[in-house]
Amino acid sequence: MSVKVTIQAEMFDAGALVNQFTHDLPEAGAVTTFTGLVRSTPDKPIEALILEHHPTMAQKQIERFAQDAIERFNLLAIQVVHRFGEMKVGEPIVQVMAASHHRQAAFDGANYVMDWLKTDAPFWKKEVGPQGTDWVDARETDETAKEKWTK
Repeated sequence: MSVKVTIQAEMFDAGALVNQFTHDLPEAGAVTTFTGLVRSTPDKPIEALILEHHPTMAQKQIERFAQDAIERFNLLAIQVVHRFGEMKVGEPIVQVMAASHHRQAAFDGANYVMDWLKTDAPFWKKEVGPQGTDWVDARETDETAKEKWTK
């Protein structure tokens, strides 16, 4: 059971990460991958996203979420790559990969980690757009998504 968490400023290649992750998992019957991207919407256009974080706390929190997912869903491996700093629209922010013997555990493991990441990891978002910068508040839907795992 393998957990790997990387927090970095540098851009990553999502496809290369998946290939590397699956390379040494011959017993895996399923790998689920989630890649979150910086997006702009017509009603609130942005040019970039700035993510600030607490390095030590973020590393420990994400490792804890990942280890919980390994144990809860009997995963073979999980890897999380999360960026910080300034990212342009279309660039990746986060990638979560979960491997298991069966697909449902892989899906659940990746969802579990993302739901906890969105609400409890010490990252703070600031959007940069034509009107300046704006801190992003937590969304109620993220809290609701996380609650399903506490039942």
